[in-house]
Amino acid sequence: MEGPPPQDLTVEQNREMMSQLGELAGPATPVHSVVDTSVPGPNGAVPVRIYTPSEGKPLPVLVYYHGGGWVIGSLETHDRTCRSLAVAADCVVVSVDYRLAPEHPFPAGVTDAYAAAAWVAEHIGDYGGDGSRLAVGGDSAGGNLSAVVAQLARDRGGPALALQLLIYPGTDAADNSPSMIENAEGYLLTRPFIDWFINHYLENPADIADPLVSPAVTADLSGLPPALVITAEFDPLRDQGTAYAKRLADAGVPTETVEYEGMIHGFFQMTGVLDTARDAVAKSGTALRAAFAS
Repeated sequence: MEGPPPQDLTVEQNREMMSQLGELAGPATPVHSVVDTSVPGPNGAVPVRIYTPSEGKPLPVLVYYHGGGWVIGSLETHDRTCRSLAVAADCVVVSVDYRLAPEHPFPAGVTDAYAAAAWVAEHIGDYGGDGSRLAVGGDSAGGNLSAVVAQLARDRGGPALALQLLIYPGTDAADNSPSMIENAEGYLLTRPFIDWFINHYLENPADIADPLVSPAVTADLSGLPPALVITAEFDPLRDQGTAYAKRLADAGVPTETVEYEGMIHGFFQMTGVLDTARDAVAKSGTALRAAFAS
């Protein structure tokens, strides 16, 4: 693409770029209802968007955290993805508009993410959902937040989660694995752009080793909810996602890992142009349905 690399753009310019990439999701999938509301957080209200695919019986719920390096992304950029997941999984999807850096650096996003999941478990019945059948999921930074919320839910005694859907998640902010080197340039998400995100997210560089930033540093992964981990072949984050999945499995957590060959970071949102993206959404829906039914 013509133009300066994203790490040389301003935060606002990159947020605009992210909104344009959202168009690659294709036409919006129709759902029964879409409700914008907010949930209480310890630092103020957290906006959410609730997608209900059909009416009738109470449906299970996926709490979804959008990607964008904790700096960009919004309810709007992931609107079509959340619609598609709601239909694919036949579940309510609650998309969380957590606070973004640099205006609200770490741990603001984590605080909002956990508060939203806890609220949904208790109150989604008011919106036709079944909070006893609950999952978390997200892409990239949203996958990171999903992994972190799953650990917090285990350690804080709830909410109970049926699945963690980790779509090319960031699990180790200090990662220097082969995929970070092999795919450092040329595949949309670059190593310099990753550094740009982390530098905006963290006020204290030492926080890179905090499990709330890098959930892979947590020593004990036992007792976490089952996981579906989706990775992409030409993604700098590929190896850390694969390594986290292996550690989950080694800790006795039922874990499925799917690497999509030929794909780049961000492909999951490109359902309007990629058959593989549509397959990944369908795969996610199947995994969610199975987890909710078990």
